[in-house]
Formats: sequence, C-alpha cells, structure tokens
Amino acid sequence: MRYSRREFGKLAISSLPVAAAVAANPARLFAATKPNSKFNGVQIGVISYSYRQMPQHGVLDDLKYMVENGINACELETIQEEWAGAPKRPMMQRPAGPPPAAGAPRPSGPRPEMAEYNEALTKWRTTMPISKYEELRKIYADAGVWIYAFKAGLTMRMPDAEFDYVFNAAKACGANHVTMEMPDGQPDLTKRIGEFGAKHKMMIGYHAHLQALPTTWDEACAQSPYNGINLDLGHYTAAGNKDQIEFVKKHHDRITSMHLKDRKSKEHGEANTPWGEGDTPLKEVLQLMKKEGYKFPATIEVEYPIPDGSDSVKEVGKCLAYAKAALA
Repeated sequence: MRYSRREFGKLAISSLPVAAAVAANPARLFAATKPNSKFNGVQIGVISYSYRQMPQHGVLDDLKYMVENGINACELETIQEEWAGAPKRPMMQRPAGPPPAAGAPRPSGPRPEMAEYNEALTKWRTTMPISKYEELRKIYADAGVWIYAFKAGLTMRMPDAEFDYVFNAAKACGANHVTMEMPDGQPDLTKRIGEFGAKHKMMIGYHAHLQALPTTWDEACAQSPYNGINLDLGHYTAAGNKDQIEFVKKHHDRITSMHLKDRKSKEHGEANTPWGEGDTPLKEVLQLMKKEGYKFPATIEVEYPIPDGSDSVKEVGKCLAYAKAALA
C-alpha cells in the first residue's frame, strides 16, 4: 500500500516518536517536495493565526500545516514565544461578585495577575538565549519555509532591552520585518519604535483594523524610514475605503507585508467571508503586485467562520488556490 504525501504526513505525526524526530528535523518528513507558494514573482505566505482553530496549534504544528498546504513563507504570531519557553499568559476571569452597576466606575489599570505576568515576560525576554530562535529558523528552513515576519507588541512601559529582544528575535528567525498593531494616538511610541528599527536596520509594519484610513500611517512613516505598513486589505475595505489599488500603488515601498482576507464593505455589513464572496479586491491587488513586481509578501489570514466539515488547513488551501489562480 502506498501513501500520498498528505496521508503519510498525518500517519507520521500521529506517532509520538516520529513527531519528535520531525520537530528536530522536519525535512526528514517532507524531503521529497519542498513547498512553493511564490507565483509569477508574488510571494504568498500565511500567518500562523490562520491555524488557531486546529486541535493542535503550536509553532511546530503550524509548520506541518504550512508544508501540507504547500506554503513556503509565513508570519509568526506570538506562538513562537511559548515554544521558546516564555511564561504562559494567565487566563482572564471575571472578578468574583456581581458586575458593577450601570454607570459605576470599572477597575482601572492592569489586574494583579497580568502585572505579574508582564513582569515575568519582560524578565524572560531580556535573559533568554536568542539562539533558541536561530534553532526555530533552522527547523523552518529545513522544511522549506521562510519566516518573513515576527509579530510582537511593543509599549512605552517596556524597557529598551525588551525592544532589543523583539528585533533580535525577529532577525534570529530570519525575518526582515516586525509586525504589530497600530498604536493609535501614541506618536511617542511609534517614534521610539522607529528609532529601534533604525538601530537594528529592520522595518516595522503597523497593522490597522477598522480604524484604517488612507492617512492612518502618515505620521508614523514620517517619523522614521523604518516605520512601515502591514496593510490588511480586508479590514481596509470593511472600514469604508475605496482606494485600495491607489493606496498600494502609492505606498508599495513602505508596505512590509499585506494581509489577505475578504470582507464585505462598510455599507454591506463588514462581514468576513470566504474569498471571492466579499467586496475586497483581492484578485485586482494580486494582479497589480504581479504587474508591478512588488516584492512584499501577501499573507493569507483566515478569519471567516470555518464551514462544517472543513478545517483551517483546508480553508487556507482554498485561499492559496484562489491566489494562485489570480496570479496565473
């Protein structure tokens, strides 16, 4: 009996000894065919968050899914820190007792358990061996996957050493940029981040949700040539913007990577949808990237509800097929 590559992968991972061997060297499992999701010059990748609903969602589990999908590039979102030994984030629970009465002030500031966690995380980040991320880079590279972006959160409360950690960790993983949420109304923070980007010669791509406007990134980009744009095409559409093509043309040299998802426009309800069912010009923007030779990666991010009978790996595969067809 002969197994397909997918069947063999599932069989092998189900065996704990083999899973341990794959963790040490994933190339052993998939040496025959390396993944390739670069089509006509456009690099399609995936954010690890897309696999969050799989039964196992760790940094090595997600690598297996990426290889199964045939994807050779990715953005990692936080799960790499857990793998590297970071303290676990506490589960947030409602405080005991009845909820506050209407109009009553709510407790302000971080809860004690979060303050303790943040302190422990800072200590870990500023003392952990960065070689752990070099190990992760090798595991991914051996399986044929490039880690191009390292997602993190940076705040003004963090010491300089923690800022250095984020950039050093990203470099050790092989990434060429850091991604993070846009800190609205915090110009001092984006200025500080830009200064660290200059220090480490690494771009930062700021990610916006429904607050995205054509001018959202202007101040940060003016502060530093290392401040850039992690454009989310779906969120940008759902926010009510109509200039997606023009925005990409104008800012292509500051876009570090772009999230791909399909969403309905503001007037149509903003819902996340399977690709091709929303109002986001995915095909048009991908074809623009192909025509103009833009080199920033386009990142699949699955946020629509997973249909019955499917799973995240299958849905990422559908998105990849859509992108490949658009770039044919």
